[in-house]
Amino acid sequence: MLQERGSGILIHITSLPSPFGIGDFGPWAYRFADFLSRSHQKYWQILPLTPTTPLQGESPYSSFSSFALNPLLISGEMLVRDSLLSEDDLRSQAAFSERQVEFDKVRQYKIEMLEKAYFYFKNKPHEDFDGFVSVNSHWLENFSLFAALKIHFDGLPWNQWDTEVKARKPEALKSLRDHLHEEIEKQKFIQFLAYKQWHTLKAYCNSRGIRIIGDLPIYVSHDSAEVWSNREIFKLDSLGNPLFVAGVPPDYFSSTGQLWGNPVYDWEACRRESFAWWLRRIGHQTSLFDILRIDHFRGLVAYWEVPADEPNAIKGQWVGVPTYEFFDTILSHYPHLEIIAEDLGVITDDVREVMRRYDFPGMKVLLFAFGEDNPDHPYLPHTYDPNCVVYTGTHDNNTGRGWFEDEASPEAKVRLARYIGHEVTPESVSYELIKLAMASVANTALFPMQDVLGLGSDSRMNTPSKADGNWRWRVKPNQINDEMAQRLAYLTTTYGRA
Repeated sequence: MLQERGSGILIHITSLPSPFGIGDFGPWAYRFADFLSRSHQKYWQILPLTPTTPLQGESPYSSFSSFALNPLLISGEMLVRDSLLSEDDLRSQAAFSERQVEFDKVRQYKIEMLEKAYFYFKNKPHEDFDGFVSVNSHWLENFSLFAALKIHFDGLPWNQWDTEVKARKPEALKSLRDHLHEEIEKQKFIQFLAYKQWHTLKAYCNSRGIRIIGDLPIYVSHDSAEVWSNREIFKLDSLGNPLFVAGVPPDYFSSTGQLWGNPVYDWEACRRESFAWWLRRIGHQTSLFDILRIDHFRGLVAYWEVPADEPNAIKGQWVGVPTYEFFDTILSHYPHLEIIAEDLGVITDDVREVMRRYDFPGMKVLLFAFGEDNPDHPYLPHTYDPNCVVYTGTHDNNTGRGWFEDEASPEAKVRLARYIGHEVTPESVSYELIKLAMASVANTALFPMQDVLGLGSDSRMNTPSKADGNWRWRVKPNQINDEMAQRLAYLTTTYGRA
């Protein structure tokens, strides 16, 4: 599909309308799928669906599981439909914001809602539950135990748990499984609900001709079920602490680089087990999404490894990955896997060669195209190869209008006007950027919903330099309308992407 002309919208599930403070897998997600269909869009790109935590700023890229789904995305309305809640159970004393996700308020409400659903379930077990547990046991058993243990140990990171539990001693784990049986079962039930709702929504999207683009961060959080239960494939010391962490080296944007803090993989250990954990992870993603965008793709060719006790990323080193053996193995198991390689920033020839060999399309971002007077800039549409994905912007950038009003230099505005042949205003810039993306030779054009709506800086999803206040933006119900669908459908048809 990525070899055909098409377009789509980037909006995370949490950003959709709903009466309960956060977008979810409920009625508004289906309405948005209908909006995409009326707009002649082929793709819906979302952010990772994994659980978020306040300790990590609610970032979907920093989760305690790579396999579990976020309980906050479970729709109470769909639980009423499935007779797991009553209409009265959905009533809340809280007044939820339409404009932003108030995570603390939403989490308290959803926990209470899911407790009620579990009570109904225990008295009337669901026939599909046992099958779900059996099929997903390869990750669900570890995750549900890990989630229960996090509660048992008052939220402490796993490397601060009791020694025998931290080391996964069978006797200690058996004792705690017995003691925490009810909580473990509840965690499995919550995942059963989330997976059922997601797969039903995805099937509906596919039936409307819409394919889902999921997002895979290559690294996982140290305090996660995956690291706790697969210590042998990460570079950790005997106590479970990271020996090295991931980041990026110093560059034009930062004299000390970036220190992300995620433990790095022991790729030799991964190779010795024939990439078994990665095969499970990628296979799991293919069951959730139609297309996979791999975040920080260059880390699967070579990655910046920094000793864990360093205060910044300066004293790191590049470490190679058995890239070709890795992708040959993955693609031999999943030959129809479609990947978008996030190749933004400084990309070296070895990364480009991997993308060429496997025909992985990379990304072009229009917001970056006009910062310098360079007619050969790789993000200007006339320089594209068809095998690429053009974005007006991403979840980490400002909106198109926000960039124009708050970040673009006067020179950049002149270059943009010169490129499209007429003056641009704050009110028109988002539409002009979408037209540029649509008209380009890139097979795939994607744009954040904020740009479809022409919104400013106060509607951006994430500001990477900010620790708090991200991931909260929501679209209002009246903004998803037929007029907007018709306007987008006109462009899509005009530029041969319908």
